[in-house]
Amino acid sequence: MTVTVFVASLLGAMALGMPIAYALLVCGLALMGFMAATGMLPAFDSQILAQRFVDGADNFPLLAVPFFLLAGEFMNAGGLSRRIVNLAMAWVGHFRGGMGYVAVLAAVIMASLSGSAVADTAALSTLLIPMMRQAGYQVNRSAGLIAAGGIIAPVIPPSIGMIIFGVAGNVSITKLFLAGIVPGILMGAAIGLTWFFLARKENVQAAPKVAMRERLRITSEGSLALLLPVVILGGMKFGVFTPTEAAVVAAVYSFVVGLFIYRELKVKDLYRLVLSAGKTTAVVMFLVAAAMVSAWLITVANIPTEVANMLAPVAHNQTLLMLVIMVIIILVGTALDFTPTVLILTPVLMPVVIKAGIDPVYFGVMFIMNNAIGLITPPVGTVLNVVCGVARISMDDAFKGVMPFFLAQLAVLFGLVLFPEVVLVPLQWLMR
Repeated sequence: MTVTVFVASLLGAMALGMPIAYALLVCGLALMGFMAATGMLPAFDSQILAQRFVDGADNFPLLAVPFFLLAGEFMNAGGLSRRIVNLAMAWVGHFRGGMGYVAVLAAVIMASLSGSAVADTAALSTLLIPMMRQAGYQVNRSAGLIAAGGIIAPVIPPSIGMIIFGVAGNVSITKLFLAGIVPGILMGAAIGLTWFFLARKENVQAAPKVAMRERLRITSEGSLALLLPVVILGGMKFGVFTPTEAAVVAAVYSFVVGLFIYRELKVKDLYRLVLSAGKTTAVVMFLVAAAMVSAWLITVANIPTEVANMLAPVAHNQTLLMLVIMVIIILVGTALDFTPTVLILTPVLMPVVIKAGIDPVYFGVMFIMNNAIGLITPPVGTVLNVVCGVARISMDDAFKGVMPFFLAQLAVLFGLVLFPEVVLVPLQWLMR
């Protein structure tokens, strides 16, 4: 019955048009009221809800969120993102369908810098869609490719989504970061291979080949941007700093490079950039705090056990259980945005996963990848909405364009369900 109350109150509040954070609080109130009425709790105590709300945001690892968001703002304003696109253009732009390969390569590199799918997609689509339109590429297909590339950001470290999952699920963020490298690269390879077949139908003229001396000059100019993921991952692997401290390093590094070396980041822009990062942080932290109220009540109400009982027919087989869970998340991801899905489902599914003997780090990577794919599925599809706005096309056209790449990403997802060693073996090697 508690599962019914949880789902009905959450969906009911959302149906009334409430923002997700408020819907989660309403869900918490409904659960506590039901539990107090049935004797599962001594009484309805609003002070407990307030305390859990405050405790939800009072978590040191969550400090990484504002700093990584700020780093992303500095990167875009300071010229790091543009230099990555220029670097990719110099090396692969001359191939048939070269701008598509530029989008894929730039997406993978930028994913290792910011960790935000929306920020990466906005930067890439603003830079590349006008160029691809002018070169004669199909706009909806170009937008679909860039959207599919943008969702790599939550998988490749540093990932804001993995930080939130790590806090909600009590999983090592460092291990999640390292485990996400190979799946993220596979996602990029999958959409690159898909573009290879689709590009044959594009009747466009390839960009002129850049001379080797010019390539090296552009690579040298972009080397400071490429150095950042090496610093972040190397520092975490060798214990120099934690993921939270890595976020501060990323913000300071991108600030210094943009302001003093590239000199494209202006002092007058700092207030606007900090304010933008602060607004996004406020939304995320309010969601996290509200979700922690529901998460506590979910645990007290023993909802994970009820869910485990529902999944009992497939719980004996780890692969089958993962397949069922992945399908459920895909369906939920069409209706909910990335962060709410992570916050709502993590406390429900983690006990089930751990009881089944599935590695929580492996599950975390798969969970985040699945939620990232949800960013390009309508009707919510935040990333898809971003490219629609930049490219000035309808959601229907954008979804038609992204469909081949969406299927390629799903193939990677279910391939990793069948072969978890692809995630776990590299993680073991990186943790040595």
